[in-house]
Amino acid sequence: ILVSLAIFGVVFGTLHVHPILFTALVLVAVILAVRELNHGFKLAGIIIPEYFLQIASIGVIAATYFGRVSGLSVAVAIALPNLWVFLLALAPAEFIKRVSAASLAIFYIPFLAGFIVLLAHDTDGPARILTLVVLVACNDTFAYVFGVLFGRHRLAPHISPKKTWEGLIGSLLATTIGASLIFHFVAHKHWWLGVLIGLMGVATATAGDLIESAIKRDLNIKDMGSLLPGHGGVLDRIDSVLFTAPAVWFVLELIKHWKL
Repeated sequence: ILVSLAIFGVVFGTLHVHPILFTALVLVAVILAVRELNHGFKLAGIIIPEYFLQIASIGVIAATYFGRVSGLSVAVAIALPNLWVFLLALAPAEFIKRVSAASLAIFYIPFLAGFIVLLAHDTDGPARILTLVVLVACNDTFAYVFGVLFGRHRLAPHISPKKTWEGLIGSLLATTIGASLIFHFVAHKHWWLGVLIGLMGVATATAGDLIESAIKRDLNIKDMGSLLPGHGGVLDRIDSVLFTAPAVWFVLELIKHWKL
């Protein structure tokens, strides 16, 4: 709980001062998450020079801040072919395995994290980030609480044995209520839009958590790291955020476009 409160404080503190500080915070999280994922690759015998992944990550986040969505797409389009050529020149052995893992790292972490930067780099940035935080926090917290209190039926026993259908129901209730309140009182939009985005948030956040669990299971590791007490690694903390941010950005852009 203390770690979560500290994270929230740092997130909204940097966002309140200036978007570039918040972007720097996102970049630090991306660098640490890439490091954790690449360490997992090494344990599985997939060797990728970390410095190239980090250079690509820094380029993607910087391009997103200065070039918005165009910068994000172009940066990834430039980073991936260069990454493939670099890995081929380094060693042709197990090329598909190494290229696939490296491409996953770029798409999974800096590319998806770029949408967090896009959400913040807006005139309504704090409200947008608050929406993202509420969606993910409500989903994760109440899925855990309802799962502990009422969990009997496993949601995905072969991927994440602790997840239950009862936890999913709890997250649906809490997230839709939380999102509708944010839309009504903070964003000053129709409350039913919050319900819809809440349902979407549960789907994306749950999927993000399951995807990371599948990766860890395949790499045969319990946690991606141990930097955050009670949470594991940085990637363990932001897995749901990474999957939810692009969906939230897209929906909010549609709402703005159609003036809903």
